[in-house]
Amino acid sequence: MNFRHEYKHEINLSDMITLRHRLRALMQPDSHATGGKYEIRSLYFDNLSDKALREKLDGISYREKFRIRYYDNNLSLIHLEKKSKLDRVGAKQSATLTKEEVSALLDGDYAWIRQRQEPILAEFYRKMTCQQLKPKTIVDYTREPYIFPPGNVRVTIDYNIRTGILCTDFLNPTCVTVPARDAPIILEVKWDAYLPDIIQDAVQLGARRPCAFSREPLIN
Repeated sequence: MNFRHEYKHEINLSDMITLRHRLRALMQPDSHATGGKYEIRSLYFDNLSDKALREKLDGISYREKFRIRYYDNNLSLIHLEKKSKLDRVGAKQSATLTKEEVSALLDGDYAWIRQRQEPILAEFYRKMTCQQLKPKTIVDYTREPYIFPPGNVRVTIDYNIRTGILCTDFLNPTCVTVPARDAPIILEVKWDAYLPDIIQDAVQLGARRPCAFSREPLIN
Protein backbone atom coordinates (compact mmCIF):
# COMPACT_ATOMS: atom_id res chain seq x y z
CA MET A 1 0.00 0.00 0.00
CA ASN A 2 1.59 3.26 -1.17
CA PHE A 3 0.94 6.30 0.99
CA ARG A 4 0.81 9.81 -0.48
CA HIS A 5 0.92 13.20 1.19
CA GLU A 6 -2.53 14.75 1.45
CA TYR A 7 -3.64 18.24 2.41
CA LYS A 8 -7.16 19.63 2.34
CA HIS A 9 -8.12 23.28 2.61
CA GLU A 10 -11.52 24.90 2.98
CA ILE A 11 -11.78 27.74 0.48
CA ASN A 12 -14.43 30.19 -0.70
CA LEU A 13 -15.76 31.09 -4.12
CA SER A 14 -13.25 33.89 -4.64
CA ASP A 15 -10.42 31.48 -3.78
CA MET A 16 -11.74 28.95 -6.29
CA ILE A 17 -11.80 31.49 -9.11
CA THR A 18 -8.23 32.56 -8.29
CA LEU A 19 -7.01 28.97 -8.12
CA ARG A 20 -8.64 28.04 -11.42
CA HIS A 21 -6.60 30.67 -13.23
CA ARG A 22 -3.37 29.59 -11.54
CA LEU A 23 -3.86 25.85 -11.96
CA ARG A 24 -4.98 26.04 -15.59
CA ALA A 25 -1.79 27.96 -16.39
CA LEU A 26 0.53 25.51 -14.61
CA MET A 27 -1.05 22.06 -14.60
CA GLN A 28 -2.63 19.60 -17.02
CA PRO A 29 -6.33 18.76 -16.89
CA ASP A 30 -7.08 15.21 -15.84
CA SER A 31 -7.71 13.16 -18.99
CA HIS A 32 -10.78 11.56 -17.35
CA ALA A 33 -12.51 14.90 -16.91
CA THR A 34 -15.03 16.11 -19.50
CA GLY A 35 -14.95 19.87 -19.87
CA GLY A 36 -12.47 20.03 -17.01
CA LYS A 37 -14.69 18.38 -14.40
CA TYR A 38 -16.70 15.30 -13.52
CA GLU A 39 -19.50 14.33 -11.16
CA ILE A 40 -18.87 11.91 -8.31
CA ARG A 41 -21.38 9.87 -6.35
CA SER A 42 -20.13 7.98 -3.28
CA LEU A 43 -21.81 5.73 -0.75
CA TYR A 44 -19.96 5.62 2.57
CA PHE A 45 -20.06 2.69 5.00
CA ASP A 46 -19.84 2.77 8.79
CA ASN A 47 -20.94 0.70 11.76
CA LEU A 48 -23.81 1.35 14.17
CA SER A 49 -21.64 3.54 16.42
CA ASP A 50 -20.27 5.57 13.49
CA LYS A 51 -16.72 4.40 14.13
CA ALA A 52 -15.18 5.89 10.97
CA LEU A 53 -16.91 9.23 11.49
CA ARG A 54 -15.96 9.47 15.16
CA GLU A 55 -12.31 8.61 14.46
CA LYS A 56 -12.25 11.36 11.83
CA LEU A 57 -13.76 13.96 14.15
CA ASP A 58 -11.48 12.90 17.02
CA GLY A 59 -8.36 13.17 14.84
CA ILE A 60 -7.26 9.56 15.36
CA SER A 61 -3.80 9.13 13.80
CA TYR A 62 -4.59 5.97 11.82
CA ARG A 63 -8.06 5.52 10.43
CA GLU A 64 -9.81 3.97 7.45
CA LYS A 65 -13.12 4.09 5.62
CA PHE A 66 -14.88 2.14 2.87
CA ARG A 67 -16.97 3.61 0.10
CA ILE A 68 -18.50 2.69 -3.25
CA ARG A 69 -18.15 5.27 -6.01
CA TYR A 70 -19.00 5.97 -9.64
CA TYR A 71 -18.42 8.92 -11.94
CA ASP A 72 -20.62 10.92 -14.32
CA ASN A 73 -23.62 8.64 -13.69
CA ASN A 74 -21.75 5.76 -15.37
CA LEU A 75 -23.01 2.56 -13.71
CA SER A 76 -20.86 0.37 -15.96
CA LEU A 77 -17.78 1.22 -13.86
CA ILE A 78 -18.24 1.20 -10.08
CA HIS A 79 -15.40 1.02 -7.57
CA LEU A 80 -15.20 -0.22 -4.00
CA GLU A 81 -12.50 1.85 -2.32
CA LYS A 82 -10.74 1.68 1.02
CA LYS A 83 -9.13 4.93 2.11
CA SER A 84 -6.46 4.70 4.82
CA LYS A 85 -5.04 7.74 6.58
CA LEU A 86 -1.92 7.92 8.78
CA ASP A 87 -1.42 11.45 10.07
CA ARG A 88 -1.05 13.53 6.89
CA VAL A 89 -0.42 10.76 4.40
CA GLY A 90 -3.08 8.59 2.80
CA ALA A 91 -3.49 5.54 0.60
CA LYS A 92 -6.28 4.06 -1.46
CA GLN A 93 -7.05 0.48 -2.49
CA SER A 94 -9.83 -0.36 -4.91
CA ALA A 95 -11.68 -3.09 -6.78
CA THR A 96 -14.27 -2.81 -9.53
CA LEU A 97 -17.84 -3.94 -8.92
CA THR A 98 -20.71 -4.62 -11.27
CA LYS A 99 -24.08 -2.95 -10.91
CA GLU A 100 -25.57 -6.35 -10.03
CA GLU A 101 -22.98 -6.90 -7.27
CA VAL A 102 -23.69 -3.49 -5.76
CA SER A 103 -27.43 -4.09 -5.93
CA ALA A 104 -26.98 -7.40 -4.11
CA LEU A 105 -24.79 -5.71 -1.51
CA LEU A 106 -27.41 -3.03 -0.85
CA ASP A 107 -30.00 -5.80 -0.44
CA GLY A 108 -27.84 -7.41 2.25
CA ASP A 109 -26.50 -10.22 0.07
CA TYR A 110 -22.73 -10.54 0.66
CA ALA A 111 -22.29 -14.15 -0.49
CA TRP A 112 -20.96 -13.17 -3.93
CA ILE A 113 -17.93 -11.48 -2.35
CA ARG A 114 -16.47 -14.86 -1.38
CA GLN A 115 -16.18 -15.73 -5.07
CA ARG A 116 -13.87 -12.78 -5.70
CA GLN A 117 -10.13 -12.98 -5.04
CA GLU A 118 -9.15 -9.35 -4.34
CA PRO A 119 -7.78 -8.77 -0.80
CA ILE A 120 -9.78 -5.56 -0.37
CA LEU A 121 -13.03 -7.45 -0.94
CA ALA A 122 -12.03 -10.11 1.56
CA GLU A 123 -11.31 -7.41 4.13
CA PHE A 124 -14.55 -5.60 3.32
CA TYR A 125 -16.50 -8.85 3.81
CA ARG A 126 -14.83 -9.48 7.19
CA LYS A 127 -15.61 -5.99 8.43
CA MET A 128 -19.19 -6.09 7.26
CA THR A 129 -19.72 -9.34 9.15
CA CYS A 130 -17.54 -8.63 12.22
CA GLN A 131 -17.87 -4.86 12.61
CA GLN A 132 -21.37 -4.63 11.11
CA LEU A 133 -20.46 -2.09 8.44
CA LYS A 134 -23.57 -0.79 6.72
CA PRO A 135 -24.35 1.78 3.98
CA LYS A 136 -24.67 5.14 5.72
CA THR A 137 -24.48 8.20 3.52
CA ILE A 138 -24.73 9.13 -0.15
CA VAL A 139 -22.61 12.12 -1.16
CA ASP A 140 -22.61 13.81 -4.59
CA TYR A 141 -20.25 16.56 -5.68
CA THR A 142 -18.50 18.14 -8.64
CA ARG A 143 -14.71 17.79 -8.97
CA GLU A 144 -12.22 19.81 -11.01
CA PRO A 145 -8.97 17.79 -11.22
CA TYR A 146 -5.49 18.93 -12.27
CA ILE A 147 -2.24 16.96 -12.54
CA PHE A 148 1.46 17.85 -12.54
CA PRO A 149 3.80 14.94 -13.41
CA PRO A 150 6.87 16.03 -11.36
CA GLY A 151 6.15 14.73 -7.87
CA ASN A 152 3.02 13.00 -9.19
CA VAL A 153 0.97 15.94 -7.95
CA ARG A 154 -2.81 15.97 -8.15
CA VAL A 155 -4.85 19.01 -7.17
CA THR A 156 -8.64 18.88 -7.01
CA ILE A 157 -11.37 21.40 -6.25
CA ASP A 158 -14.62 19.87 -4.97
CA TYR A 159 -17.84 21.86 -4.78
CA ASN A 160 -21.62 21.63 -5.07
CA ILE A 161 -21.57 19.01 -2.30
CA ARG A 162 -24.95 17.33 -1.87
CA THR A 163 -26.28 14.49 0.24
CA GLY A 164 -28.99 11.86 -0.12
CA ILE A 165 -31.12 10.42 2.65
CA LEU A 166 -31.98 7.00 1.20
CA CYS A 167 -28.94 4.80 0.74
CA THR A 168 -30.96 2.41 -1.43
CA ASP A 169 -31.11 5.12 -4.12
CA PHE A 170 -27.37 4.91 -4.75
CA LEU A 171 -27.79 3.17 -8.12
CA ASN A 172 -30.43 5.60 -9.30
CA PRO A 173 -28.55 8.47 -11.02
CA THR A 174 -31.71 10.60 -10.95
CA CYS A 175 -32.37 10.32 -7.23
CA VAL A 176 -32.69 13.67 -5.51
CA THR A 177 -29.84 14.93 -3.37
CA VAL A 178 -29.87 18.20 -1.50
CA PRO A 179 -27.11 20.74 -0.77
CA ALA A 180 -25.24 19.74 2.36
CA ARG A 181 -25.54 22.32 5.09
CA ASP A 182 -22.65 24.76 5.35
CA ALA A 183 -20.69 22.73 2.80
CA PRO A 184 -17.50 24.56 1.87
CA ILE A 185 -15.49 24.29 -1.32
CA ILE A 186 -12.60 21.89 -0.78
CA LEU A 187 -9.11 22.20 -2.23
CA GLU A 188 -7.12 18.97 -1.98
CA VAL A 189 -3.43 18.57 -2.83
CA LYS A 190 -1.78 15.14 -3.12
CA TRP A 191 1.81 14.24 -3.98
CA ASP A 192 4.41 11.51 -3.58
CA ALA A 193 7.96 12.26 -2.39
CA TYR A 194 7.99 16.03 -2.94
CA LEU A 195 5.74 18.96 -3.78
CA PRO A 196 7.35 21.21 -6.41
CA ASP A 197 7.77 24.83 -5.29
CA ILE A 198 5.80 26.13 -8.27
CA ILE A 199 2.71 24.15 -7.20
CA GLN A 200 3.21 24.92 -3.52
CA ASP A 201 3.26 28.62 -4.35
CA ALA A 202 0.22 28.31 -6.63
CA VAL A 203 -2.04 26.81 -3.95
CA GLN A 204 -1.13 29.34 -1.26
CA LEU A 205 -4.18 31.38 -0.24
CA GLY A 206 -3.09 33.77 2.45
CA ALA A 207 -4.45 32.76 5.83
CA ARG A 208 -5.99 29.48 4.67
CA ARG A 209 -5.00 26.53 6.81
CA PRO A 210 -4.98 22.77 6.13
CA CYS A 211 -8.19 21.17 7.38
CA ALA A 212 -9.47 17.70 8.15
CA PHE A 213 -12.73 18.24 6.32
CA SER A 214 -14.77 15.10 5.77
CA ARG A 215 -17.79 14.88 3.48
CA GLU A 216 -19.39 12.13 5.58
CA PRO A 217 -20.47 14.21 8.64
CA LEU A 218 -22.45 16.73 6.62
CA ILE A 219 -25.86 15.23 7.31
CA ASN A 220 -25.12 13.85 10.77
